[in-house]
Amino acid sequence: MRQISKEPMNSRIERLEAEAKNVRFHIVDMIYKAQSGHPGGAFSATDIVTALYFDFMRVDPNNPSWEDRDRFVLSKGHACPVQYACLALKGYFPIAELDTLRKFDSILQGHPVKQKTPGIDMTTGSLGHGLSIGVGMALEGKLSQKDFFTYVVIGDGELNEGQNWEAAAAAAKFSLHNLIAIIDRNRLQMDGFTDEIMPMGSINDKFRSFGWDVLEMDGHNMLDIVLTLEKARLTQRNKPICIVAQTIKGKGVSFMENIREWHGKAPNEQEYKQAILEIKGTEA
Repeated sequence: MRQISKEPMNSRIERLEAEAKNVRFHIVDMIYKAQSGHPGGAFSATDIVTALYFDFMRVDPNNPSWEDRDRFVLSKGHACPVQYACLALKGYFPIAELDTLRKFDSILQGHPVKQKTPGIDMTTGSLGHGLSIGVGMALEGKLSQKDFFTYVVIGDGELNEGQNWEAAAAAAKFSLHNLIAIIDRNRLQMDGFTDEIMPMGSINDKFRSFGWDVLEMDGHNMLDIVLTLEKARLTQRNKPICIVAQTIKGKGVSFMENIREWHGKAPNEQEYKQAILEIKGTEA
C-alpha cells in the first residue's frame, strides 16, 4: 500500500495552490496565443489535475512509458491545455512548446494524441470513451498484479453518453479497486446547463447503483481535494471509486466563470490581460 505524504499539510497545500496558479496562467496564455481552445473546462479541472500530477500520481517524465506508472485519461479531451501545462511543468517537454498549441505539426493538438505528446496515456476527444479506456487499463493492471492506479477525469456533460454506464457496470463486475473516476461537475456543457440539456438526477446515486464507492469534494478547495484523493487511494476496498467534484466552469477568471460561451472561446488582448491580472495578481 502506498504511504501518505510526509510533507506538512500546510506547505503541501500552499505548494499545490501555487502550482495551480501557474497552470492557469499557462492555460490562458497558450489559448490566447493560439486564438483557439477551451478555457472553461480546462479551468474547472485545474485544481484537480494539478493535485494529481504534482502530488498523487507516480510518474516519471524521463520515462513516460514506465510500466509501473499511474495512468491518467482526460476523457474530456477538449480541456487538454490543463494537461499540457502540467506535463510541461513536470518536465515531459520544454515549456516553450506550449506556444505551439493547435499549430500544424505541433506535439500539442486540440485534443490529446498519445502518438504525439510525451506523457499522454491515451488519445481522447470523442466524448464518452474515456471511462471505457480506463476500465481496460485498470483491468490490465489488476490481472498483471501491478499496483498502479488509473485516474479518469470525466466532464459531467459527457455523462450523456451511454458508453459511460456500460463502462461503469464493467468496472464493478471486475472489482476494479485501482480505478478512480473523477467527475468534473461544473454543470455547464457546450449547449447550456447540463441539468437542462439532459437531466441526470443524482450522479452520486447513479454510480452507487452501479456498484461503485462514491466520494464528493469541492474541486477548488485544495485541502479537500488532497484529503479526498488520499481517502480514495488508501482505503482498502474491492470496488471502483467515483469522486464527484463540485466545480465552476472558468474558475479563476471572473468574467469566464459559469458563462457557457467560454466553453470554447479564446480571449482577445484586453480579456487576456485581465485574465492574467486575476490569475497572477500582477499586471500582464
